[in-house]
Amino acid sequence: MRLRSGIVLAAIWLAATSCNPGPQLLPEVTTMNLQLTSSVFSDGGAIPARHTCDGDDAPIPLDWSGLPDGTAELALVMDDPDARGFVHWLLVGIPPTAEGIGEASLPPGAREGRNDFGGTGYRGPCPPSGTHRYVLTLYALARPLELSAAPTADDVRRAASGITLAQAQLAGAYGRR
Repeated sequence: MRLRSGIVLAAIWLAATSCNPGPQLLPEVTTMNLQLTSSVFSDGGAIPARHTCDGDDAPIPLDWSGLPDGTAELALVMDDPDARGFVHWLLVGIPPTAEGIGEASLPPGAREGRNDFGGTGYRGPCPPSGTHRYVLTLYALARPLELSAAPTADDVRRAASGITLAQAQLAGAYGRR
């Protein structure tokens, strides 16, 4: 009886594995070559007041390099991990030919998603008290996200899961006067 059960189990396993090719494997997500920088602060440094609610609330200029081959689209999320991931900025549809984002303009085709202030666009650091950390995460994606006109950060993270070729982060800090 034991031999027969083993043969039946082996037949089931063989049938299941030969009919199911398994998940499509993508390269492991890497941060090795992808670099995200800003001309106004270094990683871990202070974000200038100009880019906060105490200044002009001007978007942080960003540059990147080292996109992996096969990148079809970029996405960017800026959040505050000290405020349970409060989202300050979200961009999708960034073309892989773009090399950065200026203070006053987005790359052609890029669009802004919903922030946690209830709108779209950049809203700079504005902690209620103390100094908070702000993390900008750039995602290099194997295919376009194809999301609604104003996606949320959760929409982006969910859609990027499994198609992220690489990601890079840049962190800054800001404390109110």
